[in-house]
Amino acid sequence: MVDLSIGTPVDDTPAVLGEALAAAGNAPGYPTALGTPELRAAAAGWLRRRLGIQIADPLGAEPSLIPTVGSKELVALLPTLLGLHGGGTVIIPEVAYPTYEVGAVLAGLAVRRTDTPPADSAGVVLVWLNSPGNPHGRVLTDDELRAWVAWGRAHGIPVVADECYVTLGWDVEPRSLLHPDVAGDDHAGLLAVHSLSKQSNAAGYRAGLLSGDPVLVRRIWEVRRHLGLLVPAPVQAAMAAALADDGHVDAQRERYRARRERLAAAVRAAGLSIDHSEAGLYLWATRDEDCWTTIEWLAGLGIVAAPGSFYGPAGSRHVRLALTATDERIAAAVERLGG
Repeated sequence: MVDLSIGTPVDDTPAVLGEALAAAGNAPGYPTALGTPELRAAAAGWLRRRLGIQIADPLGAEPSLIPTVGSKELVALLPTLLGLHGGGTVIIPEVAYPTYEVGAVLAGLAVRRTDTPPADSAGVVLVWLNSPGNPHGRVLTDDELRAWVAWGRAHGIPVVADECYVTLGWDVEPRSLLHPDVAGDDHAGLLAVHSLSKQSNAAGYRAGLLSGDPVLVRRIWEVRRHLGLLVPAPVQAAMAAALADDGHVDAQRERYRARRERLAAAVRAAGLSIDHSEAGLYLWATRDEDCWTTIEWLAGLGIVAAPGSFYGPAGSRHVRLALTATDERIAAAVERLGG
């Protein structure tokens, strides 16, 4: 079988991470929840250099960025960390990664799926955006992002963007929610989540980053430190090294670009349409039929995909095909699709 159902990196973790991890291996003391000065400086430099985000005083007493144990735990725990439990509604995208809903349910909150700011804000306590999106690779335009910023600030509701695929734009260049052209002069009411899992092949390191409104970041940091949600010191050293090095990120991006080009051509030649998918690590494909029918057809070819219904009712006629497979497995999928 060619398994294209899960977005798990398969290429080697770059040496720059492993070497930094090993060098910091003597770590007898507890790590800091705030992040080492070296990590915070490297993260602020990466945000500025790669995404055009200016972090005010990253080494100051008021935290505006902190490391996280990967991004998934933060997504799942964010409503709880913000104290939003016990009532209210979390807005998530119409087609979305399931953990946004899991985090809301864990905090006793309801979920509302929408891709546009609603006319009625009653009961809404948090908004999740995901651009580039998982599973479909959709990228929100600057106007769409600005509309959510204005709506959230008008109603006093935090808006949080999961941007774990932001360095993997193909047909468009994704913009961060925290970019000054979107957020304006400050990050009030806004948070962004980033990850090294995909761009640095470091999913096994559990290395993520949260940045944005210092008021919200401090609230989250103060709870995390008491819960023991601490990124291990050697991993923080590896994160600092990775965020200071653009070469390995660009090299991995090129690998994914080549795989995407080959697989997308074969998928289309086999009669499927690809929607969105202008960024990220997935092809959002359809034969205009129930997704399980497509899953069965692909399985007959020896290819495993993820059914779109996993990501919400609006995904029920699509399947998700991941680019996170070796060149040999991508070549096998292309051959089985008739390419």
